[in-house]
Amino acid sequence: MSDLRWQDLHHSELTTAQLYAVLALRCEVFVVEQQCAYLDVDGQDLSGETRHLIGWQAGKPAAYARLLKHDDVAIGRVIVAPAARGQRLGITLMEQALAACARHWPQAGVMLSAQAHLQPFYRSLGFQPSSAVYDEDGIPHIYMRLVR
Repeated sequence: MSDLRWQDLHHSELTTAQLYAVLALRCEVFVVEQQCAYLDVDGQDLSGETRHLIGWQAGKPAAYARLLKHDDVAIGRVIVAPAARGQRLGITLMEQALAACARHWPQAGVMLSAQAHLQPFYRSLGFQPSSAVYDEDGIPHIYMRLVR
């Protein structure tokens, strides 16, 4: 993990190559690996205050999260690349995401839509369920909110 380089970029700061690399990773995992046909490019990547948190390793995105600011901040598209798994990058990624939320929007609440089986992971970071489990594109999810 020592060669990991983090970037916290407003969408206007992304290069075409960075955006392409992130979208390719999201497609590889969320669409292909998880066998979930859905429209990942949802119109929010390049809008408003959206930020992209990218952990680069060997020139490729190893970890990624998208931060959407509406009334609250939604941490989404949380992903660790298959080749980078087993390095505890998920925890590091979420610590980076929470720090970015505090830096950019210190007064905002923080929430996420978690795959239901990941509740223990997000609970360990201070999140609590705020909804019942629901189906999103064939995968059980649950809304969770950071409790400070």
